Amino acid sequence: MTKYEAGADALNSLNSGGEGEGNNAEFAKFNAGTSYTVKVLGTTDLIKFYSYGIFKQVNSFVAKNPSKKTDRGFPIDNLTSWDKAMKYHADKSEKFGDDDSQESYKYRAKERYAMGFLDVNTGEPIIIDVSKPQAQELHGTITEEKGKLEQLTFKLSKSGAGTATKVSLKKYVDVAMVDKLIAAEIEVDENLTEEQRKYFDEAPKEFDMTLFEGLLYEMDDEEMLEKLVQAGFDVSLIGLDKPENTEQPTEDNEGINVDESELPF
Repeated sequence: MTKYEAGADALNSLNSGGEGEGNNAEFAKFNAGTSYTVKVLGTTDLIKFYSYGIFKQVNSFVAKNPSKKTDRGFPIDNLTSWDKAMKYHADKSEKFGDDDSQESYKYRAKERYAMGFLDVNTGEPIIIDVSKPQAQELHGTITEEKGKLEQLTFKLSKSGAGTATKVSLKKYVDVAMVDKLIAAEIEVDENLTEEQRKYFDEAPKEFDMTLFEGLLYEMDDEEMLEKLVQAGFDVSLIGLDKPENTEQPTEDNEGINVDESELPF
């Protein structure tokens, strides 16, 4: 996991102004309308990564040989073929929102965060994929409650569509407070089920950070070039040769779930 910022390093990037091989870990479903009851095990259970991909054309992936980027995510050295395609259109763009501006965005690596929680409905860890603004929203709640995480459960949810997509992490049950009220024979409105309470009490002290390893699909330079051609980009424009036996450009492939909250247009 040395190529990805993890834990405190990822948190520093999340708070700044400025993807696999391995195990079978997968992102949990987190489409609009999804909700989980979770326990937050720590304040640094996340990794930062840069994801490429085009909706319905090329599934999400990360570079096996990533480029060096500025704090704002702009590639400056060891550029991938996708970085070069992004820069080609960016250099041609005359104003924000024109055709070349939008084409440039298609090939840009998007800053993403994988965040880990414990699902108290199953007792299993889950990892969700969110944009930087969404991760900041979720982590803001975690920071506010960091002194009480061991006694709280939260509702983790996503709602809306397009630019109105929202994520939230809302305090659900304060287990310690509920126990006090029950001991005082005071009726409580919200409580965990017996099974949820079992998983809450048996939760590990820390999130298993090794679950982030192998979570992201990594492409080498050759495959990235093939996918760039498949996406319809003429690689001769950036001084590269089209690989042999590359699939023709298509719009029929199953794509990633685009997070419209990142779209600039």
